[in-house]
Amino acid sequence: MSTTEATPTTGTEYPFAAVPPNEAAARYRAIAADRPMTKMTMPYGGDVWVIHRNAAAREMLGDGRFVRKPFRTGERVVPYFVEFPDFLKSTLQFEDPPHHTKLRKLVQRSISPKRVKAMRDSAVEYANQLIDTMIDKRGENLDPVNLVSEYAVALPIQMISNLLGVPPEDRAKFQKWSSASLSTSNMSEDEVMSNMAELFGYIVELIEKRRQDPREDLISDLANARDKDDSLTDGEILPIAMLLVIAGFDNTANFICLGVLTLLRNPDQLEVFLGDPDGLASTTVEEVLRFGRFAIDDKIAGGSGLVPFVATEDVEIDGHLIAEGEAVLVDPASTNHDGIAIESDAEPFDVTRPNNPHLTLSYGLHHCLGAPLARMEMQVGLAELFKRFPELRLAGEVVVDDTNLTQPVTNLPVTW
Repeated sequence: MSTTEATPTTGTEYPFAAVPPNEAAARYRAIAADRPMTKMTMPYGGDVWVIHRNAAAREMLGDGRFVRKPFRTGERVVPYFVEFPDFLKSTLQFEDPPHHTKLRKLVQRSISPKRVKAMRDSAVEYANQLIDTMIDKRGENLDPVNLVSEYAVALPIQMISNLLGVPPEDRAKFQKWSSASLSTSNMSEDEVMSNMAELFGYIVELIEKRRQDPREDLISDLANARDKDDSLTDGEILPIAMLLVIAGFDNTANFICLGVLTLLRNPDQLEVFLGDPDGLASTTVEEVLRFGRFAIDDKIAGGSGLVPFVATEDVEIDGHLIAEGEAVLVDPASTNHDGIAIESDAEPFDVTRPNNPHLTLSYGLHHCLGAPLARMEMQVGLAELFKRFPELRLAGEVVVDDTNLTQPVTNLPVTW
């Protein structure tokens, strides 16, 4: 849909109560056509401007006058739907230039498209090992398999282990510790804190090992930065590693689940995808990232967002003034259904969409560092699964943990 005018029957209130997915998409288009942003009072942290238009979001995300320092230092509470964990506010995600630039440059050397491409064969091999295990576990009784624990979480954890340089003999406990950060771990708060502390300790020890005996991995790269000005302390490396552990498999695992679910609930697009899983993996993944959570529920509520920023001076974005000190964030559900940026959005899910400027992985200085790895894992995860199981289908109710910061799918029962 390319029109900029809202239809008279489409509401432009924001946030809005849960409505059917097609209506939610229409509302997002209408809101973006009506105005660039809306001021919203969050459950935590007070007011924040929520940007709806794709172009306006890109303009803000590329402007260095918007920072996260007040959140990192504790000067302000992050205006958001849930309370942000303290350890996340100490990570690269909340840094600003020039320190952010230094850290990001070092990490990007290790998560380059070239290195990720070299990891792809091992991802394909491991995905098929997981599929073989699912077949064995299913047994003669043809019991449903929970795709979350058996596949969607296991694949990115293996890949992030490879990237960080976790030795094969340590990966079982590394997966246990890492999974403690997810609601799928079914642990008490004390158990979660205990596992997280062990993970912190393990990474600190691994940093020292790789400083003394470097390998071809991210921890070695960070612990042995070549330039004197780029040298990092353990205190700087640890938050980077922790962010990659949490974001590196939690979000990716969730999007693998969303991809499977979206394809299964759009049989016409599944048929197209099955015609060439490898060839369509890339555009399918971008569309899954854009489409987001629309496949999970019968109804979608309007109101979501990426991590906010604070304006350091008065800034005009798309004709709208954001005053010094005001907070602002991007709602990717809005910007990903902006009728100007996303052509033919009246067709909600299209695995062949050629132009897909979604902002699910953000943009500019804070574009997701792990995007090349996440995209590769999703492409491999979806293509290998449906090549092996072209008749995959749901076998029960999908369960989502709405109390978790990332709202992960915790049970995705499937059969074939």
